[in-house]
Amino acid sequence: MVLAACACGPEKAKEDAAAKPSQQQPASTTTKGPSASPSVSAGTEKPSAAPTGKQPAPMTKERAIQRYEQYLHGLGREDIDTVCEVAGPGAKKAQDQGFGPCTSTYVIVFQMISPEQKKALQTATVDPQRVVVRTLDKIEMPLESVRSSATFTESDLGSYTLEYLKDDYYITDGQ
Repeated sequence: MVLAACACGPEKAKEDAAAKPSQQQPASTTTKGPSASPSVSAGTEKPSAAPTGKQPAPMTKERAIQRYEQYLHGLGREDIDTVCEVAGPGAKKAQDQGFGPCTSTYVIVFQMISPEQKKALQTATVDPQRVVVRTLDKIEMPLESVRSSATFTESDLGSYTLEYLKDDYYITDGQ
């Protein structure tokens, strides 16, 4: 199963954020500087899939890896919001080719992942040595880069390309 189908993305995430102003921090409570990230805690909360504040995420290999790990962990938790946010552009391509929107497509994908694989995806990491940097705005995550306690094949998980679009990395292609 190749998981490159959904229809959410950076524009959808912005629309959702605008529609839910009560969940945003008031401007007067935010601070500037490295300690200002409200989504980072001592491991008690899941990290946000979106960059903090209005600043763009850094265009680095490390950030691309972090985003891909967020996607993998989201798959394992069946977290449709995180999965669709990170995989949005690739999912839009799939939708244009006849697949359904992200939220309905990934519900089906979640059913195709075994419980053992889901558990492994929740803590999966990416081996930076196996990541292929074409350019800083186009980074490939081969299947071999995924480190987990379960085995995945190309038909289970596949390889992905992340591209830096506007403000962060997004999955744009899967094989």
